[in-house]
Amino acid sequence: MHKNLVKIAVVDDSKTMLLTLKAMLNGLGYTNVETFTSARLAFGIVERDINAFHCILTDLNMPEFDGMAFIRKLGEVGYPGGVAIVSEMDERVIALAADLAKAHHVRLIGNLSKPVSIKQIEMVLDRLSTLNVVKQHALQYLSEQELIDAIENQQVEPYYQPKINSLTNRVESLEILARIVKPGHIDAILPQHFLPTAVSLGIENIITFQLVEKAARHYSELKVLFEHDFKLAINLSPKQMQDYFCAQQMATILCVNGLQPNQFIIEVTEEYALRTPEQLETLNRLRMNGYGVALDDFGTGFTNLNQLRTLPFTEIKIDRSFISSIRDDKFSQVIVKSLIDVTKEQKVELVAEGVEDIEDLEYLKQSEIGILLQGFFICRPKPIKEVIRWYSKWKQMTDKSFS
Repeated sequence: MHKNLVKIAVVDDSKTMLLTLKAMLNGLGYTNVETFTSARLAFGIVERDINAFHCILTDLNMPEFDGMAFIRKLGEVGYPGGVAIVSEMDERVIALAADLAKAHHVRLIGNLSKPVSIKQIEMVLDRLSTLNVVKQHALQYLSEQELIDAIENQQVEPYYQPKINSLTNRVESLEILARIVKPGHIDAILPQHFLPTAVSLGIENIITFQLVEKAARHYSELKVLFEHDFKLAINLSPKQMQDYFCAQQMATILCVNGLQPNQFIIEVTEEYALRTPEQLETLNRLRMNGYGVALDDFGTGFTNLNQLRTLPFTEIKIDRSFISSIRDDKFSQVIVKSLIDVTKEQKVELVAEGVEDIEDLEYLKQSEIGILLQGFFICRPKPIKEVIRWYSKWKQMTDKSFS
């Protein structure tokens, strides 16, 4: 969606601040902006039309109906858009606001400190792309027959993206990502072009198990390459997490290929995969059977820091929207610091996904614990032959940095 079609509400009791924010938004190309000196008036519009705005920027300290009450009411009506707080809060207040927003099922996408800069606004609004409120251009999907043919012809291939220890530069695990590779085609077909078809046909498990089987066959070769044990990680969909027999089926495939569940990490997406008793039972069964379990895209759903202490995750993956430009984003820094504290306390791995430039990498490497780093700056998803070539270069580069 073009920026001028993104609907934004700005709520602040200061008319000067409203004019300033609107001018900045217009300067960034966001021209569909409404301003309100009263949060109650803004909420009245949302109450009548829940999709009235894609994003709301709100002050906290306002008379009568303040920002926290506004956020609570947005949660009560199920507002699906992004919310950014405009304030001068200290780090503890920001962290609490994030937890409260999640408790109210509101998608907090950032904090803008007064005086507000254009760069802050731009970074926060970039996070709207992680929500489903700003619809993208329609994708072209594989037909049912095309997908069935690809599966029957063994064209579903595992591509790998490494997770690197920030202290040692070791490859601790490889995430398995599905691609369809057709003879004569230069580019692999990405999941967004075939997974919706797989879901409609009910054949997600076939794709997952084909990937796991191929990755299991690659494991020995990669272990020799890395010169140490590592883990493989794969994502399970909400529908697969509903399946009571999912863990048993996975274990059978691994056993046939000489691997154990403790060599695998199952990634579940926070926003979609933890809503029902069946999904939570599957989560628990996976852990009971020895799998690692990762909470993927943390920050896009409603899991708060206290819940992380009660659910049996072995790994937390911070959504890329909190990692992009983290060096300059105070809100993201507070979220990441809080997660570092929780994961250290719980002895859980923390993964920063979406590391896409040297500034992000250098900031995250300052952590005292070994955060796992994943992103295009380190390595794009690659087939096994290209992973082998990448690792040779990576090892040479990191060996020099330690010498």
